[in-house]
Amino acid sequence: MNAVVAPPDTRSLLRFVKHASRVRNAQAHLLPHAQGAQLLLVNGSRLFDLPGPIAREFDEAIARGDEALDALLCRHGLAIPPVIDDTPLAPPGVHAVSLAVAQKCNLGCTYCYAQQGEFGGPAKQMSLDVALRSIDLLLADKAPGTKLNLSFLGGEPLQNRPVLRAATEYAAAQAQQRGLQIGFSITTNGTLVKATDAAFFEQHGFAVTISLDGTAAVHDRLRPLRNGRGSFDVILRNIAPLLAAQRRMQVSARVTVTPHNLDLPATLDAFVALGFHSVGFSPLLRAPNGRDEMDEAGLEAMLGAMIDCGLAFERHVLAGRRYPFLNMINALREVQRGTHRPYPCGAGAGYFGISADGDLAACHRFVGDDQARFGDLTHGIDLPRQAQWLAARHVHTQQPCSGCWARYLCGGGCHHEVLARGRHACDYIRGWLHYTIQAHGRLSRLVPGWHSGSFQGT
Repeated sequence: MNAVVAPPDTRSLLRFVKHASRVRNAQAHLLPHAQGAQLLLVNGSRLFDLPGPIAREFDEAIARGDEALDALLCRHGLAIPPVIDDTPLAPPGVHAVSLAVAQKCNLGCTYCYAQQGEFGGPAKQMSLDVALRSIDLLLADKAPGTKLNLSFLGGEPLQNRPVLRAATEYAAAQAQQRGLQIGFSITTNGTLVKATDAAFFEQHGFAVTISLDGTAAVHDRLRPLRNGRGSFDVILRNIAPLLAAQRRMQVSARVTVTPHNLDLPATLDAFVALGFHSVGFSPLLRAPNGRDEMDEAGLEAMLGAMIDCGLAFERHVLAGRRYPFLNMINALREVQRGTHRPYPCGAGAGYFGISADGDLAACHRFVGDDQARFGDLTHGIDLPRQAQWLAARHVHTQQPCSGCWARYLCGGGCHHEVLARGRHACDYIRGWLHYTIQAHGRLSRLVPGWHSGSFQGT
């Protein structure tokens, strides 16, 4: 096993990453290291490790522009036809749905995108009939062996536990009869979890995400109960049976990052110690009330904290230990696969969020938002509107995405956040991708075959 290397100074690394991740060319991105450089060719998300002399050739060609770069790519046999063109994705059929089974919540989070679960309207619950019809939509016309996913969100979905359970059992039975593979997931604030939920989630192999925004004091500031009291201690007490029962079930923590909870390394270590299968961080880029949103300074501080967490991940891998930092695991997996996509996710394509009333939205965040409504359970998917959405959201139609080296790894950013607030997180996204691509190179050199290891969290 290779010796564990001492981490570089994070501030120095952050300054370097900010400078090195800037856009120099839309077709290539160079990531220097001591022996040469990694070259990311945007077309196809192809990654090459270059020795010093060839790295300098590419650095000079990138500086001179597209004509020089194209000539160099041809000389090295790296020019290929475009992998992604301007053609919008054809509607692919439904492969995942999330049910807003309870459009109401018992918390008073300061920044809630769902406006305390009610999406700007009256509190409501999904009927069992709507839930079962949603599942029928998901399962319809699927070939045996097809993989599907059913998610439960809100609001707080456990406020409608009877429908959640009945829908799960119906979906599992129907999938088994049809030879389909269905996975289940739930995002919950954890305050209403019961010990019996642990057995149910384990039985059905749920991916359970608990929303926790840090250790006690900061979490209670951001995610209090409706009466203003803290929720952290209640959540930890309630989810203990879930953390203890993880076999088929996996329990993750999701942290929404605001200017008030930027100590991500301490949060990550605390949650890993509690026994979460994985821990992930997501910046708050848009809140309906504008509170606690991340600005440029906050995103820069978050990038530094994420790099700190990433360096800890690298040290654990070099020591042969699993460290369930979900952002790092996912980013490294995308780099390893050579992911290239014209959309950030399946929203409005193979994935829909379904409201308590049975309306079809582009995703769970667009519930109640007419700009991304694609029909309902009674009339079916509005296919012309879906096609129009997919054409409009293609990364080639987005600015400044079309000129960015990260466009096929990023996909243009979360549709909901971009439409509501624009693209003010691009430097953060590029910085994080630059760092993780370099980390992929370091780990590949120091621990060949690292990507097949159990530390990835799969």
